[in-house]
Amino acid sequence: MQTSDWLQLILFLTALALITKPLGLYLVRVLEPDGRTWLDPVLKPMEKLTFRLMRVHPAEEQDWKQYTLAMLGFSLIGMLFTYAILRLQHFLPLNPQKFPPMGADLAFNAAASFTTNTDWQSYGGESTLSYLAQMVGLTLQNFASAAVGIAVAAALVRGIARHSSQTLGNFWTDLVRVTYYLLLPICLVLALVLISQGMIQNFKPYTTAKLVQPFKGSVEKKDAQGNSLTGPDGKPVLEEITIQEQTIAQGPMASQVAIKMLGTNGGGYTNANAAHPFENPTPLSNFLQMLSIFAIGSGLTWYLGRMVGNQGHGWAVWGAMILLFISGVLVCWWAEARGNPIHQQLGVALSGGNMEGKEVRFGIFNSALFAAITTAASCGAVNSMHDSFTAMGGLVPLFNIQLGEVVIGGVGAGLYGMLVFVVLAVFIAGLMVGRTPEYLGKKIGAYEVKMAMLSLLVLSLSILGFSAWGAVSKWGQAGLNNAGPHGLSEILYACSSATGNNGSAFAGLAANTPWYNTTLALAMLLGRFFMIIPIMALAGSLGKKKILAASEGTFPLSGVTFMALLIGTVLLVGALNFLPALSLGPVVEHFLNFEGKLF
Repeated sequence: MQTSDWLQLILFLTALALITKPLGLYLVRVLEPDGRTWLDPVLKPMEKLTFRLMRVHPAEEQDWKQYTLAMLGFSLIGMLFTYAILRLQHFLPLNPQKFPPMGADLAFNAAASFTTNTDWQSYGGESTLSYLAQMVGLTLQNFASAAVGIAVAAALVRGIARHSSQTLGNFWTDLVRVTYYLLLPICLVLALVLISQGMIQNFKPYTTAKLVQPFKGSVEKKDAQGNSLTGPDGKPVLEEITIQEQTIAQGPMASQVAIKMLGTNGGGYTNANAAHPFENPTPLSNFLQMLSIFAIGSGLTWYLGRMVGNQGHGWAVWGAMILLFISGVLVCWWAEARGNPIHQQLGVALSGGNMEGKEVRFGIFNSALFAAITTAASCGAVNSMHDSFTAMGGLVPLFNIQLGEVVIGGVGAGLYGMLVFVVLAVFIAGLMVGRTPEYLGKKIGAYEVKMAMLSLLVLSLSILGFSAWGAVSKWGQAGLNNAGPHGLSEILYACSSATGNNGSAFAGLAANTPWYNTTLALAMLLGRFFMIIPIMALAGSLGKKKILAASEGTFPLSGVTFMALLIGTVLLVGALNFLPALSLGPVVEHFLNFEGKLF
């Protein structure tokens, strides 16, 4: 744990703090239908034309049911469109490698994945998808799913800020304005910066290079549709081939990477994701990608404070997120720098720590920092392989996801997820002092608590239910490449990542099978939409309530006391729900390592 690493952590946190207020102020303007921005002269005509073509009146607001139905309908159409692109890519242009269509179950998984902002990938992007499928099928959904998350967060904040109101805004207005005024301009700038760092952006056919020393290797055998073939034991059938040349991927990469990071999508253009030298060429590109993952989610906390008229509350929510994040970074960094416990038991001093599965150019600290950021923010992009982390190092990204992706979280999703915990924290505080719980002058009743708990129970049921099913079934066990507690961690991580809409993986799991593709797709849909529906109901209920005058017994919603209560609520719910499963996975593996056992 070197001084330079500490300085980089401080630099990252400082940069994040400095951009939070400007982004929050800009979000206030973007998320108001009549808000003015410096981009109005260019984008206002396009915005008006879009509304005219959609036959939408931007000032006409919707109640929570209308808002939710519009969001669900838009997401369904987007998912069907993406599925069609993936299944028909062999008939469509911009396919210089002549890739065949995706199989039905894999296309369903991928369409659900990108629609829900998960970007879980049971395929290698550069070996499976045409340029058109990458741009029109996936990148389009990266913008759409990010805009949906921000729109839902804005609707919830309006419900908290308003009183005696039946409406929460207009979904179509929020969707269009977020896309035009926020995501597109920032992504354009970031893409140009990434290109300046050496990231590719072209439509060239793939380049091939002859190897100086050919070698033999094993690959999964596939059918004509590109699906992996499995044997009687359910495991992929391998065939031995001689590798004589290397294929170097080309294509429109920078444009996809920009939105995958800013929109906390995470889907890699290549299978290696941000560990690939094209997707992450330099230390500066690595730093900017990490910062962009947190940028919008961090700005939304300032937006919250401004909209509810209590900036201290917004900063308190931000502070709770950052303290949870720093704790995760330090534990993961410590575990990876310390290395495998078996080496310590043998008296082997490894000054380099655990470098398995990590890029030498990034090292241990940047790998641990990236892992903590991408799982705290439900992004899922990776610059190292989490399956190769130590047991305790791998516990951190897994636990980040299981907390509900609220430590900054996905764009929009992190804020509305954390606000669920805020409602529960206020409810607990009210019970502790024997008063009716209040949140910003509004009484929190049984209905609000039920909706908050329902949104969290959906996550627990999906993660633990699908994990248990996979752990005891033949199809679930067939995908494992590791036995014992690490094998359980692989299944648990996959189900957590899918439900939490993260998308990263313990890559030892062979998940490209009909059973895994289908169950994980269902987990993604449950984790996204069955969480949003009760949250929208909560927003509608809060918006209708009247504001009560503050009294001496009103619980303060800023400061250290509130932050401690909020962090305690997040950890308590996470620990109670998932500690038993974590104890059987990474925790048991950690202690068995001290006995010389590997999995």
